[in-house]
Amino acid sequence: MTEQLLTTNPTHPVVRIGNEVHRPINFWTPAVHELLKYLESVNFPHSPRVLGFDTEGREVLTYIEGESGKEGWKKIITDDGLRKYAKLLRTYHDAVKDFKPQGLEWANGEKELKSGQILCHSDFGTWNIVWQGNEPIGIVDWDLARPAPVEFDILYAIEWSAPFCDDENALKWRSFSEVPDRKHRIEIFLEAYGAPAIPNIVAKVAKQQREVAQFEAYLANRGIQPQADWVASGDLDEIEKRAKWSEENAGLF
Repeated sequence: MTEQLLTTNPTHPVVRIGNEVHRPINFWTPAVHELLKYLESVNFPHSPRVLGFDTEGREVLTYIEGESGKEGWKKIITDDGLRKYAKLLRTYHDAVKDFKPQGLEWANGEKELKSGQILCHSDFGTWNIVWQGNEPIGIVDWDLARPAPVEFDILYAIEWSAPFCDDENALKWRSFSEVPDRKHRIEIFLEAYGAPAIPNIVAKVAKQQREVAQFEAYLANRGIQPQADWVASGDLDEIEKRAKWSEENAGLF
């Protein structure tokens, strides 16, 4: 059966074969599989199912049909789409809240959940949501799942959906047809998720942006791709620029 390449990065080739997705494995794969199996056991409908491994040693997951990747930006432009995005994150958090694994190594090297932590998706960006029409029906790319406070996923999703970037970037790369009302979009997201307003949200987002940079550097130091290439190409400096932009434009939020 023909392989359809789903990613453009040659260091991390993900392919579709029929109704299956075949992906490279890494040190976190056993942990992620336990998470996905748990989600299946509680009938969480929005995650892929683990099917095992192929003859090349790649993990095999079920394929979720729909639109994702760059198409995801268009889906959250409207208030309605943004609400659905936030509610999907809340649905995941509710499903995973009782999952308490031990002894499994996650992408950040941690093996235990600390008090106040859950298994966050940790990359809950629009590109990892699968849509059918105007409905978000799937969450993909669980490689970076790791123990963290609930607020980590919330801040990460808000950073990319508010968005925390300049107007030119929002209009050119994120499918906005007009300058976004960032404060309004944050309020919409938090209301739909069911969370109260977050005090000092700009400082928290900037802090988290730097934590994401540290996480990227950690993976790069372990030789993980594509993070190693990202760091080599100067991505850590770009993330620091984004964090400084957040702090310098706090009035927008």
